[in-house]
Amino acid sequence: MTMKLPWLILALTTATTWAATNETAEVLPPCCRPIAAQTNYTDKSLFQLESIWTSDAGRQVKLGVFRGRPQVVAMFFASCQFTCPLTVSDMKRIEAALPENLRTNTDFLLVSFDSRRDTPAALKAYRADRGLSPKNWTLLHGEADDVRELAALLGVIYRPDANGNFAHSNVITVLNAEGEIIYQQTGLNLPTDDIVAKLKSPAMP
Repeated sequence: MTMKLPWLILALTTATTWAATNETAEVLPPCCRPIAAQTNYTDKSLFQLESIWTSDAGRQVKLGVFRGRPQVVAMFFASCQFTCPLTVSDMKRIEAALPENLRTNTDFLLVSFDSRRDTPAALKAYRADRGLSPKNWTLLHGEADDVRELAALLGVIYRPDANGNFAHSNVITVLNAEGEIIYQQTGLNLPTDDIVAKLKSPAMP
């Protein structure tokens, strides 16, 4: 019995280490990746914005945290029962249409219009409900003024109604790794070909 104890300890230690490693991997969406401090953005980069956002992982970030990888971006609100689910489905189709090596190096970003209701906890629940992978999807909550600024730069029009919902345009934007807009698609249930082609382009840094 005594001779077997070291093997038992080794097995338990290995299992604990494996679990801890995998648990850590599960809570590192793009917003939580370590980055070096950088400020030399191009004059067309959205990463210049000084606004502070809170992700569904509870991390406060600037958009510059996403520098280094292409971004597929849309604005939405989590309680939407009409067009927003279609926009998210379109983004998931884009994700699925990418070759595996490109899919693992492209991020998908959802930014909420609804600063009051779409708390980080609400966005976390939305992620789970929609099955959005933490490996390359981030959901952001922002203050109303910051949401308006980003929407204006993305060319997204939105307006709250009397019921607390939002009338809005449906735009999916592709940013290159420097945060510059390189393509926009307006509408719903459109083919993925053009966006996938842009993401595959050798011109993408």
